Amino acid sequence: MKILVTGGCGYKGHVLVPKLLNKGHEVTVIDTMWFGNFLIPSKNLKTIQADLRDTSAYSLDNIDVIIHLASVANDPCADLDPVLTWEVSTLATLELLIKCSKSNVRQFIYASSGSVYGVKTEPKVTEDLELVPISAYNKTKMVAERLVLSYSDNFNVQIVRPATVCGLSPRMRLDVAVNLLTAQAYKNGLMTVLGGSQVRPNIHIEDITDLYLFFVENPELTGIYNAGFENISILNIAEQIAEVSGAKIEIKESNDPRSYRLDSSRLLKTGFSPKHKVSDAISQVMNSLKDGILKDSDRCYNLKWMNSIREKIII
Repeated sequence: MKILVTGGCGYKGHVLVPKLLNKGHEVTVIDTMWFGNFLIPSKNLKTIQADLRDTSAYSLDNIDVIIHLASVANDPCADLDPVLTWEVSTLATLELLIKCSKSNVRQFIYASSGSVYGVKTEPKVTEDLELVPISAYNKTKMVAERLVLSYSDNFNVQIVRPATVCGLSPRMRLDVAVNLLTAQAYKNGLMTVLGGSQVRPNIHIEDITDLYLFFVENPELTGIYNAGFENISILNIAEQIAEVSGAKIEIKESNDPRSYRLDSSRLLKTGFSPKHKVSDAISQVMNSLKDGILKDSDRCYNLKWMNSIREKIII
């Protein structure tokens, strides 16, 4: 199949695109490449360095499937420029959907976020609960979801609400919980945990990218799906890292006591099952740092990097 991946040079995209190519698909990637492009060239890969807001920069001719990953990622980056965030994450999604409706696209897979639920006290946060987003990032994801669903009569729509992703990628992020604490343990021998009792859902990057592949191969599984398989506390994550690294844990007060949990029973009923755990991500990140394969640089931290190139990206 011919697949367009928006944001294909991002953290998840760099793991997903090679998997799509290995399956024999022809892949087109559109990405601003703010964080670079580390994809290995292939005869079946076309990369377009462009802003998704520029609808003239890409064509959907002969595209069968859209995997829409592109957005301004995480709360702090979204708050840098909320207008930019709404334009990139929501308005550009609408323009993409309009183009899809005028083409032969058969399937649209949208990467939303488990954070759209806001703060929930329920022990099982299922897809049926009310969405109460509390940040610009969450809100843009919720509105984009509704836009995508409004086109469900035009093509098969699948919306994924992932937990926090962890694990290795060529476009590495060290500003997500598991990866961040592992990097702290390696660099400093000390992890700073704010609070610690807060529960966070997690998913390994190999599992979330396998899930997108699973949906490509099962377009009939339409609807909304949570994707998170380990709801564990920040302190528990740090303790797992301490076991393999010997690093110490420093607990400080937190002004963010929020806990997030995801129930992914609906997804598991489709036949999809995860193969990786948080402990795998910890080992992989730690070993890559030790071996010098992974370099801790500003590019690994979204907010720090976007601040450094801000004049180039805000237009």
